Parts: sequence; structure tokens; C-alpha cells
Amino acid sequence: MEIKIRNVDPFVVKTFDELAKKKSISRQELLNSILTKIAYEQGMNEREARLEMLVEKNIQFMEKVDDRVEQLENLLSGLMEE
Repeated sequence: MEIKIRNVDPFVVKTFDELAKKKSISRQELLNSILTKIAYEQGMNEREARLEMLVEKNIQFMEKVDDRVEQLENLLSGLMEE
């Protein structure tokens, strides 16, 4: 698939050309790798955010379970004393 970008500042083009030259690759290869990296990083950031949300929900659930277990322990302790 092709992407065309018009009206790019000559300084930006020169900067990309110099970077590509340092890496011994073409401007097209450089830009392709940059765009690919950005796309995958965005996907990773979204997955990390979803994972963090799931972890937070699990922590909250575990805290509730811990509270219930503590209540049951207290109830059992009280029943055993009677």
C-alpha cells in the first residue's frame, strides 16, 4: 500500500535523508520502519491500559474477598467461644 505526503518541510526531508544514510537504508525503509513502530506502540499502549484496568479490578475484588474472609473468621471465632 502506498502513502503519499505532500508539502513536507525540506528540513524534515533532509533530516530523514541524513538519518537513513547513517543507517544505510533508503528514506522509504526508514519511514516505513518509523510508521510501523508507531502503529505497534499504539496497540501495545492500548493493551497495557486494558491490562492495568483488569489488574486494578482484580485487586479490588481480592480486597473484598479478604474482608469477607475476615468477617467469617470473626464469626467463627465468636461461635467457638460460646
